[in-house]
Amino acid sequence: MTDEKTLLTIAVLGGTGKEGSGLAMRWALKGYRVIIGSRDPERAAARSAEMNAQLGSDYLTGMANADAAAQAHLVVLSVPYAAHQTTLESVRSQVAGKVLVDLTVPLQPPKVRTVHLPKGGAAALEAQALLGDSVQVVAAFQNVSAEHLGDPDHVVDCDVLVCGNDANAKATVIRLVEAAGMRGVDAGPLANAVAVESLTPVLLYINKAYGVKGAGIRITGIS
Repeated sequence: MTDEKTLLTIAVLGGTGKEGSGLAMRWALKGYRVIIGSRDPERAAARSAEMNAQLGSDYLTGMANADAAAQAHLVVLSVPYAAHQTTLESVRSQVAGKVLVDLTVPLQPPKVRTVHLPKGGAAALEAQALLGDSVQVVAAFQNVSAEHLGDPDHVVDCDVLVCGNDANAKATVIRLVEAAGMRGVDAGPLANAVAVESLTPVLLYINKAYGVKGAGIRITGIS
């Protein structure tokens, strides 16, 4: 049987940021082909070169968001909410027929420790509405600290809630969660992303209140 890793190319749009680059490195080390996407292709190339130097080999490539999405089988969106809509609009045709994993949290600076619900209910729901039914949007990784992901050797002690309307798409993303060193938990349909995204400002509040970095969640009762 052919290993999925040899077939699956992942584009991480916004992959120059902390969370996107952390996931990209972890997947690259597990054998996936990973492309770093950015609005600025030179920035994407420079960041991928930095990560390759950190990892000690030429694992990653960098290019413009649209080019990265076009070459990928699965697209990961890791951008601030302020750039969410414009980024999706810029790659709409390139992601048609694919799985899009949306990491976005609709934070409302400066009140990033208070839950903010966007007009569409959740960033992932807005992505699905914008992209249409040909794209399987899956919400995941919103509650994982970028502080931990940036070190590929760090054991990330939290679960990842995965929401989506297609069972096969969710299963694919759960395998990527596991490849990145965490446990993926099927958290139901995409509508449940409202709750998952809302947990992030709660965790940011806990970080500040208790003087910690990278508070996460753990689902109990699952063997």
